[in-house]
Amino acid sequence: MTRPATHIWRLLKWGRTAARHGALRGIESDPNTPDPVRRLTRIARLGTIQPKSPDYAGAFREIGPAAIKLGQSLATRPDLVGDEAAQNLLSLQDNLPPVPFSEIEAAVAATFEQPLDTLFSEIDPDPVGAASIAQVHRAVTSDGRQVALKVLRPGIREKFARDIATYEWAAAHLEAMGGEAARLRPALTIANFKRWTNSELDLRREAASASELAEAMHGFEGFRVPAIDWDRTNGRVMTVEWIDGIKISRREDLIAAGHDPAELAERLVLAFLTQAISGGFFHADMHQGNLFVQADGTIAAIDFGIMGRIDRRARQWLAEILYGLTTGNYRRVAEIHFEAQYVPSHHDVGEFATALRAVGEPMRGKPVSELSVGQMLDGLFAITRDFDMQTQPHLLLLQKTMVMVEGIATSLNPQINMWDVSAPYVRSWIRDELGPEAALADALKENLSTLLRLPDLVRRVEERFPPRGGAPEAAPLPEIELIWERRQREARSRGWAGYIVSAALGAGAVAGALALGWVG
Repeated sequence: MTRPATHIWRLLKWGRTAARHGALRGIESDPNTPDPVRRLTRIARLGTIQPKSPDYAGAFREIGPAAIKLGQSLATRPDLVGDEAAQNLLSLQDNLPPVPFSEIEAAVAATFEQPLDTLFSEIDPDPVGAASIAQVHRAVTSDGRQVALKVLRPGIREKFARDIATYEWAAAHLEAMGGEAARLRPALTIANFKRWTNSELDLRREAASASELAEAMHGFEGFRVPAIDWDRTNGRVMTVEWIDGIKISRREDLIAAGHDPAELAERLVLAFLTQAISGGFFHADMHQGNLFVQADGTIAAIDFGIMGRIDRRARQWLAEILYGLTTGNYRRVAEIHFEAQYVPSHHDVGEFATALRAVGEPMRGKPVSELSVGQMLDGLFAITRDFDMQTQPHLLLLQKTMVMVEGIATSLNPQINMWDVSAPYVRSWIRDELGPEAALADALKENLSTLLRLPDLVRRVEERFPPRGGAPEAAPLPEIELIWERRQREARSRGWAGYIVSAALGAGAVAGALALGWVG
């Protein structure tokens, strides 16, 4: 277990790096910063020369791989790091100098415990991408298939485990200080960050995510997920079908190849909505480098290390919130926030509806070029502090992805109206999921489930309280045998008539004894 002094030393060292990039200035000036944190930042920046404009992305990049991933995660939390920092962190690119190919080759051979030529006939020594966790090489399998080979950087799991332990320690102490720090739930933010990075550090999990998303999107025309080569995939290596195509960011090249950017933009938005709202499982890292357009116009996604998941009830709330904002039904949007317990019950629904109106109305009636899902969601998060709303990390991840998708769609078609594209889909989904037919189907499903559980319930009740009655394994009372024997002696002494009467009397006595001993 890491000692507190070690955590503090790491934080001070990282703090000095951040100070050299001017990234501590906002923490010191924020009135919500707890005094102990402010004192620590002052110690960290002693003797450093700070630039005029803070470079948060540069600070995280210099600190190391885990910090790069944390910075990308914090880019979705303007409520936690401030608008300026969040905007700057959006530029944080996850690329590092590549690991020498000899180390990658040795790592792949070691993890499969067999010579590489039995698995691959060729591996390009120059990587096509080198990120903080892994790097990717183009390869050809021993049976001649073109694949992408993703390999974890040697020692990366240990480095992440060390840094995340300090993040957890710092977040727990920050939250324990109460006030605004507790409301923002930094410990939960780091817990989610740890869960996401642990998934990325196990390439079998990433492969499973790709497989699950491919299954969920099977019926969606024009969007695909590359196939996994499970025989050449394990925790440290993932082999996936190679994707040939044009990066979705290269609009002019797409037009030259005969693709319609406006149609691609609309299909991308609908593909994301299908994942997030219909399936509840979505690609949460849909930046321009992870999306390609193939020759037939199909959009292909890669890199499934960060995935989002939303349960059915939360999806229903989300769909109603989005639709309520597009139609101006702020009262219903406010009620949903209270039903979901996003807003504490001591607040007033009407006041919250008015705050929502202040966010939504400025967007209504604007020209297409000025409409923005991202701006509206930013406005929603801006009022959370006034109404003591605790952070919902799964919705923040969704917001980040929606902003990414909106940015790509707008770059493809500057005139796209995200509301016009989204509203029919959301309206249809709400009708199917929340309409009378859906309510009836849910009721039938629940009642049938209850009926199917009844036999097991009766069986468990009988086991707990066995039924009384029936013939006992032995005479319940010694007196019964004595009565029966006496009646038999009396009957023999009286002859056959007396025997019949005595037998009847004896049977009555036995029945009475049974009634007293077993029923009474």
